[in-house]
Amino acid sequence: MNQTIAAIVPMRHSSERVPGKNYRDFAGKPLYHYVVETLRDCPSIDQVVIDTDSDLIMQDAREHFPDVELLERPEHLRSGMTSMNSVLEHTITQIEADYYLQTHSTNPLLGADTLEAALQRFFDAMPDYDSLFSVTRLQTRLWDELGRAINHNSSILLRTQDLPPVYEENSCFYLFTADILSRYQNRIGARAMMAPIDPIEAMDIDEEVDFKLAEAVQLMRERGE
Repeated sequence: MNQTIAAIVPMRHSSERVPGKNYRDFAGKPLYHYVVETLRDCPSIDQVVIDTDSDLIMQDAREHFPDVELLERPEHLRSGMTSMNSVLEHTITQIEADYYLQTHSTNPLLGADTLEAALQRFFDAMPDYDSLFSVTRLQTRLWDELGRAINHNSSILLRTQDLPPVYEENSCFYLFTADILSRYQNRIGARAMMAPIDPIEAMDIDEEVDFKLAEAVQLMRERGE
């Protein structure tokens, strides 16, 4: 593969629902360390970039990850209401690469092998697809807010394992080009490849309970359970 990939980890200093989660201790080290280490262990990724408004994260990253590129987020992009697209549009003007991979510090259980396999599958299939994003496969009965069946016939009680699968965008990672982001104002292009990943690896820390559950899983992993 001759395509260069820059991996971007955007992080704000403040967090409303889980205060300080990006740099909070998670099974013995700051939460964001896990995803940065995963990205550094992924052979296809050429550069890891942290985009942040946090002096604390910048200082810690300089000490622990001297090879990681640090970008200070400008004031006009620091609001919690700023869209991720706007942040990324600015970030990629600072970093030159063929492809950009964006992930989050809040996905600490994502494995380098999983990420590398998804990237290899994408590049092996070129030019059939223009972008890549991670999903969680679901085989369960889904209903809309009006009580209408979405993915099944409620009068035919199929076993859940016999239902046609549906896929949830889990936000673990996105691979896209600058052109995709500019053209569609989205990290997902017109011919996107989905990358199903294990639900455990897809765990996202959004609430305090998520933090505790993910940390418990990580500690179990470290004990070999």
